[in-house]
Amino acid sequence: MRRLPNQPRAPRGLLATLLTALAVLAALVTGTVPAQADTTVCEQFGSTVIQGRYVVQNNRWGTSATQCVTATDSGFRVTRADGSVPTNGAPKSYPSVFNGCHYTNCSPGTALPARISGISSAPSSISYGFVDNAVYNASYDIWLDPTPRTDGVNRTEIMIWLNKVGQIQPIGSRAGTASVGGRTWEVWAGGNGTNDVLSFVAPSAMSGWSFDVMDFVRATVARGMAQSDWYLTSVQAGFEPWQNGAGLSVNSFSSTVNTGGGGPQEPGEPGGPAACSVSYATNVWPGGFTADVTVRNTGSSAVDGWKLAFALPSGQRVTNAWNASVTPASGAVTASGLDTNGRIAPGASANFGFQGTYSGSFTPPNGFSLNGTVCATA
Repeated sequence: MRRLPNQPRAPRGLLATLLTALAVLAALVTGTVPAQADTTVCEQFGSTVIQGRYVVQNNRWGTSATQCVTATDSGFRVTRADGSVPTNGAPKSYPSVFNGCHYTNCSPGTALPARISGISSAPSSISYGFVDNAVYNASYDIWLDPTPRTDGVNRTEIMIWLNKVGQIQPIGSRAGTASVGGRTWEVWAGGNGTNDVLSFVAPSAMSGWSFDVMDFVRATVARGMAQSDWYLTSVQAGFEPWQNGAGLSVNSFSSTVNTGGGGPQEPGEPGGPAACSVSYATNVWPGGFTADVTVRNTGSSAVDGWKLAFALPSGQRVTNAWNASVTPASGAVTASGLDTNGRIAPGASANFGFQGTYSGSFTPPNGFSLNGTVCATA
């Protein structure tokens, strides 16, 4: 998947020199680093990484009309949202930002998937920017599954509607009200043919909130729509637009998953404890490169079904890989072991490599996580 940088042309001559000098001086005086340029994504399922830990995805799954999102340092904004769909059906898309795994796209350093019984808390916060000329909801999407899967559709979907504009309603039928997270919600329950859906709808618009995701997960378990030995696979926040949507924004987003609150996870399973180090060696030529990656298990337990998550810098794209499956081709990628090398014994290592292309200057990834645990770099 490609990311389309939206970067202004650099000034020329003396003006460029003066501006660069002023930027450096400002950074020295304030102790800050200039913000990274915004990145615009228009590809149907394109994505990019922000803050080195969250994935912003375009996720235009319900329409062929063009949609673009621009990722910022702290969130994203919908910059183009063509077309419309009937309000009595599914929305056009779900432009969003997430922590966890979505169709093999895992955010760097995520602790997810993680067993529900082993999560003590999962604090999250959101700040939204709304528009008037659209039909949409502003919602969280929280996914649960009996297995620690990182691909495809999970068994149960929890939606938290913080705002809705227009004649739209959640999947299923209204199932009463509930008090969760210190607030009262309308509750809707149903299914969409592929998974169960439990929705919590705020009675009035909320442009921001800080809460514990586990309050909603436990409420879902209490209703029999999940079990405590299932897995939390991702925490997502964004918009479901039916009509228009340009200008909608997530101004800021945070999500953390704290494990250890109700039963340890099994060593080596996704989200479970693992200790690791990664060596990343490259051979670079104009427009192309190869990477030779060694993942070492520095812990005392074997790692089964290893998955190494990292973010390729902007402009880099994987063209082929060996000794591992590397997906998607760009952005936040996950390298998964094969049947022949999917287990890493204590003190042992797994090696894989890939070839890719790049544009601009070449830089290596700056962070790796093995099954949700951040690795040291060798």
